[in-house]
Amino acid sequence: MSNRYFGGNLTNYGEAPTTVEYLVVAGGGAGGAGNGSGGGGAGGLLSATGYVVTVGSVITVTVGAGGAVGASGAAGGNGGTSSIVGGTTISATGGGGGGAGGGITEAGQNGGSGGGGSRNSGGGTGVSGQGFAGGTGYVGGGYYAGGGGGAGGVGGDVYNGSANGGRGGTGIVSGIDGSRKIYAAGGGGSITDPTTYTTQIGGFATTGGGNGAYNLTPATSGVTNTGSGGGGGAASFVANAGGSGIVIIRYLASFAPARLTTGSPLTYKTGFYRVYVFNASGTITF
Repeated sequence: MSNRYFGGNLTNYGEAPTTVEYLVVAGGGAGGAGNGSGGGGAGGLLSATGYVVTVGSVITVTVGAGGAVGASGAAGGNGGTSSIVGGTTISATGGGGGGAGGGITEAGQNGGSGGGGSRNSGGGTGVSGQGFAGGTGYVGGGYYAGGGGGAGGVGGDVYNGSANGGRGGTGIVSGIDGSRKIYAAGGGGSITDPTTYTTQIGGFATTGGGNGAYNLTPATSGVTNTGSGGGGGAASFVANAGGSGIVIIRYLASFAPARLTTGSPLTYKTGFYRVYVFNASGTITF
């Protein structure tokens, strides 16, 4: 074994790893645009150990973009696919865009997790093992849209008598990068109503899913590199975009570092692990 520098420390390294652990999160869907529009669904999330790697072979990493906001009255755009492609392909589907509200009635788009439905419309479906369906909207004294689905649960429905848009589906907690974070939360559905009801939030308050718009309060976007959905639009305020995805690879630090990476991943050791965080597409070779 040769001596090599890593993180500023001179260390003896072992052989290249034969298996690694991964987290692959696709881009989140954008919220729909228009009064009472659905929240964007979270990007699909896949995580496992035991991904087999071959010494000298290039693994291609793709990080999906967040879904873009459409014109007024248009559904939110779906998020982009994230993947790792080596001997085996692991591919997570982008989140579904939220259904458009206003003068039309539109269901949420299908995706890794489904987008929330606009008024009186159902949510999009999620991909089994990657995420959940979006919630259903309702028309009462105003327009109340469903929340986008998350990797950890369905988007919130809105029923007769509800005072709020649907809450985004919950995300998934992972500590693969050395700190516990929540990924792939759904975006909140919007409300357009003359009374003072509260804005809904994507998933838990700290998940990264976008808030749905409420009358004069704009929607917010899904947080970058979490794969979370954007909030649905309302009134004169447009929806907001989905958060971009992320790919994280780690393995025991007793094994050698990668021979080559592209795409400028964050590279470090934490605890017993060596970690590569791809916030953008690239490659890694062991």
